[in-house]
Amino acid sequence: MPPLHQQPFSSNHTIAAADNSSTIYPVTTTMMNQQQATNNRSEHAGRFALRDVSNRRAAGNGAAKAGGKPNVRSRSTSTTATTASTSEQSTTITHIRFNSDEGFEVSNRRNNIAPIISQDDSAFGDSYQYSGPADKIDDRDADDPLCVTSYVQDMYQHFRSKEAFTTACPEYMDNQQFIDQRMRSILVDWLVEVHLKFKLVPETLYLVVNLIDRYLAKKEVTRSKLQLVGVTALFIATKYEEIYPPELRDLVYICDRAYSKVEIIEMEETILKTLEYQVTIPSAHAFLVRYLKAGHADKTIVQLSCYILDGTLQCYKLLGFLPSELASAAVLIARKTLGRNPWSPTLLKYAQYREEDIVPVARAILEEKAAVSSELNAVIRKYSRSVYGCVANIDLPSVNDL
Repeated sequence: MPPLHQQPFSSNHTIAAADNSSTIYPVTTTMMNQQQATNNRSEHAGRFALRDVSNRRAAGNGAAKAGGKPNVRSRSTSTTATTASTSEQSTTITHIRFNSDEGFEVSNRRNNIAPIISQDDSAFGDSYQYSGPADKIDDRDADDPLCVTSYVQDMYQHFRSKEAFTTACPEYMDNQQFIDQRMRSILVDWLVEVHLKFKLVPETLYLVVNLIDRYLAKKEVTRSKLQLVGVTALFIATKYEEIYPPELRDLVYICDRAYSKVEIIEMEETILKTLEYQVTIPSAHAFLVRYLKAGHADKTIVQLSCYILDGTLQCYKLLGFLPSELASAAVLIARKTLGRNPWSPTLLKYAQYREEDIVPVARAILEEKAAVSSELNAVIRKYSRSVYGCVANIDLPSVNDL
């Protein structure tokens, strides 16, 4: 086999150790010829998240489809705070505390939030989110059995009740002696490239990172085995999410044969047993799809929101926020960036977060994004491509603008 520097890799991520040795994470430029079914999949398949979930017309005056309302970019000065329905907004998460035995402890999980707020109580009281009634976003899909409109809201209520218990401890790195936050970020950056090369669905990437974090929260891992954990988590996630998962030999190849098939299979068993086979999670991407629909998002907002949310995967410090909070913040930042009202009555109803609840999360995301090393640019390069609308070239608002 030729030396590593002569092999056809498009990117080499290096984790440096204290003794100046290093582990190189390669990404191949040519993918596997044997996997014809995977290579022939369309990039525009319906399972991809980068689709227009707007209920507005793509052209013309923005008239709504099937009873939906066009976006309102400016609010009336006579808007008043309204009271939200108790039956529609019965789940809100207000305080989070991590318990090493049970996960996040969430208070007020079923605390009704009606009335939400009054004008006298907050500076947000006259914001657009309280300007009128919310749209019924599922009415236009009532005849589509794939949209399961009769119980989709119950599904998301269930996701909200479970998300705190499928999220890794935000302080687990304190118990790791051989790896640190930067090594995790490098691994995730590499996985973003691999995910893109294999043309996997978005849910797979979020599940991979979740499996890695939850495993590292329970087991100590050496630096030399960190990539093995990452590629094995990818192996598990693709078998769970994909119709045509990559073959095991392909995963061995992308690791430059640093690990054998047997090692990956053994690590797969170790990870699954450690996590007690709890693979199903309510990911941030699952919430994002719902909130984009509630926000009447056009294609640009969809792509920009995905770009922002994908960027959060590299940031260890953002593990302190719930997936639904990160998804809400991504939508808020995207809407603010493109000149729309940051939050709306419909988002208030379906996301069950107020604008003032999400602004601190959005600020944390922007701060972490500004602090990310320029070497970890897989997400930026991904969303600089025309297929993703080149949204990485759009300037995001500053922390002070929110």
